[in-house]
Amino acid sequence: RSHGPRTAYAEDLAAVIQRTFDRGGNVVIPSFAVGRTQEMLYFIRQIKQQGLVTGHDGFEVYVDSPLAVSATTIYNEHNMDCFDEEAHELVSRGINPIAFNGLKLAITSDESKAINLDTKPKVIISASGMCEAGRIKHHLKHNLWRPDSTILFVGYQAVGTLGRALLDGAEEVKLFGESIAVKAEVTNLPGISGHADREGLIDWASKLGAKPKKVFVVHGDDEVVGPFAELLKEQLGWDTYAPYSGTVYDLTNNECLYEAEPKPIARKSEEQKKSEGAIRAETIYGHLLEALNHLISLVKRSEGRPNKELKRLSGDIEELVRKYE
Repeated sequence: RSHGPRTAYAEDLAAVIQRTFDRGGNVVIPSFAVGRTQEMLYFIRQIKQQGLVTGHDGFEVYVDSPLAVSATTIYNEHNMDCFDEEAHELVSRGINPIAFNGLKLAITSDESKAINLDTKPKVIISASGMCEAGRIKHHLKHNLWRPDSTILFVGYQAVGTLGRALLDGAEEVKLFGESIAVKAEVTNLPGISGHADREGLIDWASKLGAKPKKVFVVHGDDEVVGPFAELLKEQLGWDTYAPYSGTVYDLTNNECLYEAEPKPIARKSEEQKKSEGAIRAETIYGHLLEALNHLISLVKRSEGRPNKELKRLSGDIEELVRKYE
């Protein structure tokens, strides 16, 4: 695909933050921990410096991902390697390109939970980028049902992921076994990608010294890889092929031994998902009952042990009960 002309990302992001904060909601950004999170911090520092969001001075931005926090630290410690010329110019003026007033880092689970206890409008950047795992799912649970909040995607969402379902207009999603109505604004910043687009790939390919004997286009959606293989053939004269999964190719003899047919990914029905979820729940609960039996057996075998040990065991059990009640 072509990403099109580079847009004014800081201005576009500021517009999303402005209208969301004016409604009293949060901007939740599912973001990859390495690269994309730091890019968002770079834009937000610019937004704050230029005053692109008005009426919400000093708004807070939370990075809620231990990996993203660690990666951000590495970026700062190795700015000569990680920053481009524009960012180096800021560093030379004593400005940290990815830090600003109001930036807060959540590392522990308690710090993460506290974010949603704060009612002030805020920006929450959390992993994972496609909403398939990690702390972002907790922030979605707290914000998807709110018409005043915005879920802002800043990267590609693969087919079959929760992020793609939200972008495609899902009206309800399952999170932690609960059905959550999607009332929040769901949008994306087009053009932001960690990958080269069609023009970038053609430019890169044209600079290869020797012409490849065969080129396989294997990474991308079905409707994209075929046309791109044809584009490489037309513009560079390459011998290209976009195989479907399961195709067998003899590289030595440059011969296709078996050409697989396209096979759409089978989507599970809601009934199948519920059934599988019930089976998993039964299995986990069974393990819990088994652990309980082990504990009861231990208590029964403890008769006659020193009082000090019995007291410690009793205290541990009571502490465990208090923790999960």
